[in-house]
Amino acid sequence: MNATTRPYIGKQAMDEGNSEMARVFEAQRDTMLRWRRSTAQERIARIRKLHDAVLDYRVRIQEAGYKDFRKPPEEVDLTEVMTVISEARDAMRNLGKWMKPKHVMPTRLMLGSTSWIKVEPKGRCLIISPWNYPLNLTLGPLVSCLAAGNPAIIKPSEMTPHLSALMVELIRDVFPQAEVALFQGETSVSTALLELPFDHIFFTGSPAIGKVVMAAAAKNLSSVTLELGGKSPTIIDADADIRLAAQTTVWGKFTNNGQTCIAPDHVYVHSDIKDAFIQACVEAIKASYGDSAESQKDSPALARVVNQRHTQRIEALLEDAKSNGARVLYGGEVRQSDCFIQPTLLDSMPGESKIRQEEIFGPLLPLIAFDDLDKVIDQINAEPKPLALYYWGSSKERIDRVLADTSAGGTCINSCVVQYSHSRLPFGGVNNSGIGNAHGHFGFKAFSHERAVVRTRILGVKIFFPPYSNMTRRILNLLLRVL
Repeated sequence: MNATTRPYIGKQAMDEGNSEMARVFEAQRDTMLRWRRSTAQERIARIRKLHDAVLDYRVRIQEAGYKDFRKPPEEVDLTEVMTVISEARDAMRNLGKWMKPKHVMPTRLMLGSTSWIKVEPKGRCLIISPWNYPLNLTLGPLVSCLAAGNPAIIKPSEMTPHLSALMVELIRDVFPQAEVALFQGETSVSTALLELPFDHIFFTGSPAIGKVVMAAAAKNLSSVTLELGGKSPTIIDADADIRLAAQTTVWGKFTNNGQTCIAPDHVYVHSDIKDAFIQACVEAIKASYGDSAESQKDSPALARVVNQRHTQRIEALLEDAKSNGARVLYGGEVRQSDCFIQPTLLDSMPGESKIRQEEIFGPLLPLIAFDDLDKVIDQINAEPKPLALYYWGSSKERIDRVLADTSAGGTCINSCVVQYSHSRLPFGGVNNSGIGNAHGHFGFKAFSHERAVVRTRILGVKIFFPPYSNMTRRILNLLLRVL
């Protein structure tokens, strides 16, 4: 087991790990300089190797996903394999167009010049990925990084050991360390990596850790992309398609057992349809996962909470809500030893409940009745800006009101979570839910620098060289009238 695969525990191991990280970081400097001249064909070839390796590893990825989460193979394909393959194919199809210099028309002040934007690699990049979708949220950003012409060092989460170990093997099979390297370990490994002067850092995780990453990046003035999270609200209005809204919300919420950054965190449902919506949700849960807690525990379609610590955290949110007066409308059974929490619907949560204040990131779905849409908008605006906001209803006026009067990283109308799969849309948060965008051309731009280039043949600016004269003032007066 070498320094890129073992967890670093203790001072000696940490010293060895730091030395190895520094060695790889320095080795990637030569790659960074050489790849500045890389062609679209060369970059596509690297992405193609990664793409083919993911497909070759597909069955093993499914097996590792089951070991880490008891995640169904179909869900692994849908949320891990397919997303990376789609990202890679989109990049390979469009990279030549993305890399082309963009010529810019001169302004009146710059008449006689030729200008263009040259897209160039940022340099050495660090990708720190989370545990909830380990492959997707590691290799998806890596595709964008390679498309932009950058080498990378990757730090996956230690909380999904089987998928992380498999990525070590996959990366090692495809790339030399001077191009792409992966370091495993605890938080100390991330801390050590963040001390290095990377040119760009791409982090996916919680807002709290995002602030730590941003502070570390500031020491080296590294640019950052922060894909964070937050309490993404859903609004089910009176004229919504109740059955479809319930089925889709249940799917979006309980896929990966609620451990999804863009999952509906809580639902505002109009009082007129609340009972019907609850019934439709219960029917959707039973149709998807089984009629009882026992059958749901044994369901091959329901993933587990990632570990017992997170199971305890989610159970604590549930118990705190109940102690503050929340009612369990459906579900509520917890078996910590099996990391099982039943898909659960909750009602009547007072504002002081922790579940109203903290991102749930688990299979608990609070329902909040409303009559006045403006009050819902006020409640949403009183909280940090979410990564996603979902609205169900058919009134154009009310849809426009929600879009105009709220802010969120992304929004779906009469759907949820599918915005992540649309590679022609930017994916990212705003303020507390993230900085910057990912996916497709937006991911390519995140790892690229847009360099302004101006070429002049007649040096007209000489007329503004000192010493200044009456002629200078007359020319300035003319320009201020005609620009």
